[in-house]
Amino acid sequence: MRSARGSALAAAGAAAVLAAVLAAAPGSAAADAPTPGRSGVEVEIPGPEHGAAAGSGHTHVPKEGQGRPDSRLSAAEEAADGEVTKLVDNGSTADRLDIVVVGDGYTAAEIAQFHIDAKEKWAEVAAVEPYTTYQGLFNVWAVDAVSNQSGVSGDPGADTVRDTALGSYFWCDDIERLLCIDQDKVDGYVAKAPEADLVLVLANSAKYGGAGYNEPSASLGYEGISTASAGNDKSGQVAIHETGHSLGKLADEYYYPGYPGYEEYTGAEPTEPNISTLAADDMTGQGAKWHRWLGEQSPDGGTVGTYEGGGYYVKGLNRPTDNSLMRSLGKPFNLPGVEAMIAGFYRHARVVTAVTPTAATLRAGNTAKIAVPRLAGADGHQLRIRWYLDGRELRFFEGRKQIRVSELAPRLIDRRPHSLSVTAEDRTASVRDPEIAGTLKSTTGWTIRL
Repeated sequence: MRSARGSALAAAGAAAVLAAVLAAAPGSAAADAPTPGRSGVEVEIPGPEHGAAAGSGHTHVPKEGQGRPDSRLSAAEEAADGEVTKLVDNGSTADRLDIVVVGDGYTAAEIAQFHIDAKEKWAEVAAVEPYTTYQGLFNVWAVDAVSNQSGVSGDPGADTVRDTALGSYFWCDDIERLLCIDQDKVDGYVAKAPEADLVLVLANSAKYGGAGYNEPSASLGYEGISTASAGNDKSGQVAIHETGHSLGKLADEYYYPGYPGYEEYTGAEPTEPNISTLAADDMTGQGAKWHRWLGEQSPDGGTVGTYEGGGYYVKGLNRPTDNSLMRSLGKPFNLPGVEAMIAGFYRHARVVTAVTPTAATLRAGNTAKIAVPRLAGADGHQLRIRWYLDGRELRFFEGRKQIRVSELAPRLIDRRPHSLSVTAEDRTASVRDPEIAGTLKSTTGWTIRL
């Protein structure tokens, strides 16, 4: 199995990524349209292997996958099954966005390879903005799922059946590239991790494919599941696209001929930040959607404007740029997309962590200490750290990560309790919406007295 993948992995380099992490958000123009006569779980279908399309619409698949019985493991395999490893450690789960990676089709002898695959996928995601700048906000966990057989069903052909921990299979809904799983089995492994905000299932396969599962978990709290082939470079690109749905709450910017009424959208203004019924002049006049970015040069090429087509429709909806990652694989997020992704990061991550416990009152011999992540953007900007005593800013201490209580003694001569707090704030130029900008900061504090 590994020999068939070796040359593909070497050629892939930084192109292979996590994989289909999540599908279009509920409430979108696409999600609100009727899907006749289908039950089950909604998933986004990756675009064809040979072409640039980021996706091919949605379908519904059984939650239980193909309904196969649980694998029977030996005592040695059971001992290895379910072990949790923190692959990327950037701090407390309470303050970081936690990605849980579970492998399928890896035997007990291949678990070390699964860890390598998981690290490679995260490295590839972290090479794409805004992940590059904000990679310090993420933890990555690997949960070992031991399979009886190597590989997954449907690879190489539709008649191939393999006994795996998560029941991953290609040819889901008779679509070769659609890679589905048994969600309950996935959840059984995800629950072993300390925290999960996003879930990635990596199939031990070089076959192109993946899926973006749309629904957040009511029981475990994660935003959704994506599946991907660990050894295929292009299916990795689908992963980043899917995080645009899960974290950025972005709509698809492509149109899909298989979608009912795709010729023209006639509904209300969609909720997603990257599709709109408005033309540029109306957007500016109403102060709506991406009006703050109009006319700017975007990372995906060209100028931000209103380009016809998006949300699965040829007409009636506009997108911000001609060809972003939400439309075509291999492209960057456009400027409105980057802003939406940053907003999504900060829904799950806090940027100030109290190293000194906050429960007890600090005295003259104590030190208030914090930790903040370092940003890795090309512009070099970092978080702004500001300290406050009883709500009044201590400007002399700006930028510091610790303060000794004794340094504040002249202000504490009444020997009464006082409040010391610290705020870390991100003033990135990639966010122009004041409401989003207001969420890019975190505060912690202590009671102090002499």
